[in-house]
Amino acid sequence: MIDICPESENETLIARATGILSASDYETRFQPHIEDIIEKHGKVNIILHLDEMFEGWDLGAMWDDASFSLQHRQDFNRVAVVGAQAWFKWAMQLGSKFMVGQFMTFAPNDLAGAIAWAKAGPIEPLS
Repeated sequence: MIDICPESENETLIARATGILSASDYETRFQPHIEDIIEKHGKVNIILHLDEMFEGWDLGAMWDDASFSLQHRQDFNRVAVVGAQAWFKWAMQLGSKFMVGQFMTFAPNDLAGAIAWAKAGPIEPLS
């Protein structure tokens, strides 16, 4: 399950994931919020907090995440993942090679640090 946190504002989306994420979670709860922010602000900052009960994604959710991320590869400014396990950090590093933006992982107890980093402003283009 994924919940959008009330602290989300402007171009920054904060979401908490718990249990197993399904395709329905992505299609009805997560992606519409991201698309709305992109439409209003051009780019999106995402903070995804994987809580202690997070178990992973089902196959449909993995597919939705990969295809959505590639479709919007130019639309991410900063993406922070809080509480990521080692395998997720590796997957995030791989995925970041196909997208524009900055990607960072944070310790489970550093949600505030992730939010501050994500809201730090637009990334600087490479010269």
